[in-house]
Amino acid sequence: MTQTDRRGVAISSADPASLEKLEQATELTASYFVDPLATINEALEADPTFAAGHCLRAALALMSSERGALPILEQSVTAIEALGGRANERERMHAAAARAWLDGDFARSMRLYGDIVVEYPRDLLAVQVAHVGDFFLGQSTLLRDRMAQVLPHWSEDVPGYGYVLGMYAFGLEETANYAGAEAKGRRALELNPRDPWAVHAVAHVMEMQGRLRDGIDWLTTRQADWSVDNGLAYHNWWHLGLFHLDLGDAARAVELYDTCIRPGQSSVALEMVDASAMLWRLMLRGVDVGARWQPLADSWRPLAAEGFYAFNDAHAVMALVGAGRWDEVGDVLGALERAASEPGTNGMMSREVGLPVARAFAAFGRGRYEAAIDDLLLVRGHANRFGGSHAQRDIVHLTLIESALRAGRASLARALAEERIAVKPTSPFNWRLAARSLAAAGRGDASRQALEHAATAAAAQRPARLETRSVAA
Repeated sequence: MTQTDRRGVAISSADPASLEKLEQATELTASYFVDPLATINEALEADPTFAAGHCLRAALALMSSERGALPILEQSVTAIEALGGRANERERMHAAAARAWLDGDFARSMRLYGDIVVEYPRDLLAVQVAHVGDFFLGQSTLLRDRMAQVLPHWSEDVPGYGYVLGMYAFGLEETANYAGAEAKGRRALELNPRDPWAVHAVAHVMEMQGRLRDGIDWLTTRQADWSVDNGLAYHNWWHLGLFHLDLGDAARAVELYDTCIRPGQSSVALEMVDASAMLWRLMLRGVDVGARWQPLADSWRPLAAEGFYAFNDAHAVMALVGAGRWDEVGDVLGALERAASEPGTNGMMSREVGLPVARAFAAFGRGRYEAAIDDLLLVRGHANRFGGSHAQRDIVHLTLIESALRAGRASLARALAEERIAVKPTSPFNWRLAARSLAAAGRGDASRQALEHAATAAAAQRPARLETRSVAA
């Protein structure tokens, strides 16, 4: 006897208690709240043969993007495989997709999860894993298109519909359909205000459009819905910090770093990525972040030389460079070089993007700006191949333009600033970059005009409501 979940997807277990735990853990996974792993582990302790529970546990390990989670992934995949025909076809498909990730073939893993999505479009777990995996691989169009595949099979009376709509919103944003993304994200939140991924999708829209005050209001007025006991909170705080940085309020960005983005010594890779990216942006702007680099570098050190996922490795290099730990920077570069020589998805990511970007960060930290420029010009057109969002990968462009400014390459710096202004003319920071490039070229009048544009862009932002201070502050 089998059961079906709340979306009509068959589960091989006949135990109602196991199914109830699965439903709880699936909801927590989709919403990023509390601890879905603890919840599903309770079901697996009661029934180690609960195949659907192992599917969820494997997915959580995979979505961590860490090598340290591979033993959990291996255990659950092996458990499903050992069940043979007692696990249903969909559950066995989950095992095969997760096994590909274990083998280092991240791209094939996502293709296999995509097959599940096609055959079982209401499998919310498979939909989420494919979405997160597409994000890890920088597959922007698939972030949009997988959701377009499944949405006709969902409706507002199907539990979890809002989460699918929120994922679709992010896919639309990453493919520059900003109006569609904002509409879908807002609709998702009308259905379920406690959907931090949908909040995040709309925040991305506002970031890409340079709607800085809107972004601050958007995140802070909804703070109670996404900021407490949520695994995505650090990332939404990071987005809030970006809005303040663009407006020129570095002090608020630093405060957010201390109280919300990096309030403790977390060793979760996804959290450390945002911490590195925020400190690096502050450093590029000439902000002294004091001793903050050292504890972050301490947390990165156990993961830094693994060569498991190039996107993470590049962010580890930022922290180690910031901390001046050059021997450890060399260790990570060595790991990336070894990874680049190997087959598999991460080998490609390391060769084509991760290693050149990490080398550029190291060169920048040494003051070798021409070397940084060479590596970053090499990869800027295909940086999506090592994952992340447009907002995250902007660190490549920001480091490139700052390198050009510091190397005295005024023409290159101006060209890069003009690129940024063409895409986001409402950004005060972009105009300030243009002003610096014009000043470097000896064009004082034009530089002053660019600074006037920066002031106008800042003043044109809709006045923000009184910002709610962070829960942790």
